[in-house]
Amino acid sequence: MIGIIDYGVGNLFSLKSSLRYLGLESKIVSDKAAAENCDRLILPGVGAFGDAMEKLRKTGLDETLVKEAEKGKPILGICLGMQMLFEKSYEYGEHTGLGLVGGEVCPLSADVKGLKIPHMGWNDLHFEKNDPLFKYNREGDFVYFVHSFYAKNCENSVTATTFYGVKVTAAVRKDNVFGTQFHPEKSGETGLKMLRAFAEVK
Repeated sequence: MIGIIDYGVGNLFSLKSSLRYLGLESKIVSDKAAAENCDRLILPGVGAFGDAMEKLRKTGLDETLVKEAEKGKPILGICLGMQMLFEKSYEYGEHTGLGLVGGEVCPLSADVKGLKIPHMGWNDLHFEKNDPLFKYNREGDFVYFVHSFYAKNCENSVTATTFYGVKVTAAVRKDNVFGTQFHPEKSGETGLKMLRAFAEVK
């Protein structure tokens, strides 16, 4: 059973629909007990980092995610959900994240010149290392991005990058914790392959 974390931020319907299409059991979870009873967890998210972390903390699921990660449960953060896995973000101030992945989230506008921000659209992936999340994918597969901030100083955890004026962290992994800056659930067959692979992570 895949638990989709509901803390009031994120498009849960499209993610649940994608998992259903793949024949994977999933449920929306919004409390500690429900999250603990799932085999793996997905943390979605859209919007601002600080607001999202505040809402997550109010549910108490921030501590649950950390504890379940420490137990070895597979966890996948998507878009803002991936950014929340990091130690901190500089989105409209400085905010503390879950600290499950080393690094920080910084504005694209500080490094990208002459291109539209937010970065929105389809970009190809470059795999930095072998990763079980991409076992059904190929180098150069296109995925869908929508973001104005990106992860930096996390080289040891980066599994995939893309290029948008600069090299952009597209995916990360630290042990059983995975993150994608792009939206697998909005990336067609390419993204569905990743969700299927996540469901098979041991």
